[in-house]
Amino acid sequence: MQSLCYIRCVRRLWGPVQSSRLLKVTHMHRSSRQLQHKKVMEDNKPWALISEVGELGYIEEVMDILKQHFHIICHKDFLQNSLLHGPKIQAILMWENLPAAEPSLLRLLPSLKVLANGGVGIDHLDLPYITSLGVKVTNTPGVVSDATADIAMGLLLASARRIVEGHQMVADPNIAYIAQNLMGVEVTGSTLGIIGMGHIGCKIAQRGKGFDMKILYHNRSRRSVEDEQAVGASYRENMDDLLKESDFVMLAVNLTPETTGLISHRELSLMKPTATLVNISRGLVVDQDALVKALRSGTIRAAALDVTHPEPLPRDHPLLGLPNVLITPHVGTNTYATTRKMVQKMADNALAVLNGQSIPNEVKPK
Repeated sequence: MQSLCYIRCVRRLWGPVQSSRLLKVTHMHRSSRQLQHKKVMEDNKPWALISEVGELGYIEEVMDILKQHFHIICHKDFLQNSLLHGPKIQAILMWENLPAAEPSLLRLLPSLKVLANGGVGIDHLDLPYITSLGVKVTNTPGVVSDATADIAMGLLLASARRIVEGHQMVADPNIAYIAQNLMGVEVTGSTLGIIGMGHIGCKIAQRGKGFDMKILYHNRSRRSVEDEQAVGASYRENMDDLLKESDFVMLAVNLTPETTGLISHRELSLMKPTATLVNISRGLVVDQDALVKALRSGTIRAAALDVTHPEPLPRDHPLLGLPNVLITPHVGTNTYATTRKMVQKMADNALAVLNGQSIPNEVKPK
């Protein structure tokens, strides 16, 4: 009887210990399986080629998005052993037009399936050639619109109210007093003419409406009545009419053969002598020699540019020496929020191609 009680007592004491050990063993097996699964998932991630991380490439703050989905190799490291790395690369994640999709690079990538471009414009890509290799091309529309429209209005306001000149005046150590004759032009109630009424153009119109501006627009095709009413915009079928009426001419077009040199001597001569040209599209949309002449002669009042050709301009370029020109270094999409959205969309597009899914933002040759 005492033996039976002893056995029961041992069981009561030993049972929780056995359960605890069994639970620990179960957790160990589960953790081991999870680690093995994670390793398998890591090994199955596709390889992607990027330009670099740092000043001339991706900012560090977005690399977590890319590393979550891809094995990443920088162009510099790739070139050190292209024979080893080339067959592994299935995606190019192009940022700021880099790495350049030259035939010499593409020939080293026999497994390449997709080129995911960061940004909307694809004028830097030989689309027919790239797609002839069986490579899909994608871009990132939509997510860039708000930030680009913001910089457009920022340039317009800064030029109109001479904000940069005002800062320079205040910061000049040689100035003993602040002159009160730094006069600008009124934005509220003025006429904004938008050439190119796509998604970005509509966002710019929304912002212009907030300043009680009269909105005119010219586009290849007229927007719906609902779109026009939403921003209070009036269509000008003839671009010349828009140029003649506008106080601010805003360029928001894609660069195509038709829009290259869209604004030159004749178009500038149609603008008001008090008008400002704002360009947030591409530098080649404007004939820069004609613009220099118009600014020097007073044909137009001022220009505010987020884009030039080339970028950056040569240090002795005449545009850099004109007092009625404001230039920013193509920073229309440069916000942390928009950059993360762009990189996420690039990753989503590339993964859709690699997984055989519907491609959200494929760009095809016309």
